Amino acid sequence: MEAYLLGPFDGGTPGLVRRVRRILDVSQRGLAALIGVSQSVVARWETGRTSPRVSVMQQLMRLAGLGSTVHDTETGAEVEPMRDDGARDRGGRRYPAHVDLTVTGWHVPRGLDCTVDAGRWRRRSRERLEPAVRYDTSVYRRRRWRLVFGTPIDHPAHHQHVAEAQHLDEEWDERFGRRRAA
Repeated sequence: MEAYLLGPFDGGTPGLVRRVRRILDVSQRGLAALIGVSQSVVARWETGRTSPRVSVMQQLMRLAGLGSTVHDTETGAEVEPMRDDGARDRGGRRYPAHVDLTVTGWHVPRGLDCTVDAGRWRRRSRERLEPAVRYDTSVYRRRRWRLVFGTPIDHPAHHQHVAEAQHLDEEWDERFGRRRAA
C-alpha cells in the first residue's frame, strides 16, 4: 500500500515499451510481430533484463505516434545529433567526434625536401580546395580551450573549412600587402 501511495515511478525503458504497447493496444506477441522480433525479446525489454537498441526504440515510438528529444540537464537546451556532412580527412574518414578542428591553411605534406615543393603543394591544395585541418589530442589543452571559448556544437562542413582557409589567405595578404594571382 505504501508503494501505491508514493505515486508514479520512473519506468525507464521498460515502462516506455509498455506505454508504446498500451498506445498501440497490442500484446507482447503483437508488438513483436510488428517490429520483427520474438515475443520473449519484448518480454525481456519490459522486465529490464535487456534493452532495445536506440533505432528500435525510435521505430517503436514512430509506430505509436510519439517523438523524443534530448535536452542538456544543466541548461535545458535541446541537443541535436551531429550532422552527417561534417568535415572528413583526405582519406574520407570522419574526424573523431570528441576533438575540435582547426584550419591552419592549405594542405602541405610533411617531410618535403625544399620550400619550392611546399609552394607547389600549397597552390595545388588551394586549387583542389583541400585545407589543412588539425586537431589537438591533449585533453588538458582541449579543456582549457573550451573553458574560454565553449564547446563547439559540431564539426564544420568541408565548405566551411575551405572558407576558413580562404579567409586565412586574405588575412595573410592584408598583413603583408601582397596580392596573390588568381
